[in-house]
Amino acid sequence: MSATAGQAQSERGLAERLGFKPGQVVQEFGFDDDVDEQLRASIAESTGSELVDEDYADVVDAALLWWRDDEEDDLTDVLVDVSATIEGGGIILVLTPKAGREGHVPPSDVAEAATTAGLSQTSAVSAGPDWSGTRLVLPKAQR
Repeated sequence: MSATAGQAQSERGLAERLGFKPGQVVQEFGFDDDVDEQLRASIAESTGSELVDEDYADVVDAALLWWRDDEEDDLTDVLVDVSATIEGGGIILVLTPKAGREGHVPPSDVAEAATTAGLSQTSAVSAGPDWSGTRLVLPKAQR
């Protein structure tokens, strides 16, 4: 296997480990010039379609939320809004800069906002060299 093929398989594997599946529509929130383009590409590769932006007006299967400590909005409010766009059984992946990086958000802040928004945390993952991911789902009663 070539290095490029191995890298593509590894990237696709990351998206799959994060819970993204073929055929899903994934909506992206908080896009800026600091996002991890490799992660975005791996999700598009895994799902078979490009990510849709914040203006997408239909329901989606999953959401990708890039969140930094200098955001003007309240994370709990954003999570409530984002969860309203997700079809039953979908996930929200909250991505925050890793510790020591500009814009770092403590995992406890994400966990507290998720709980207040009525979401359950299923896992925390390294989502690239600069980003940590927190995978959230709606409680089963709300799916």
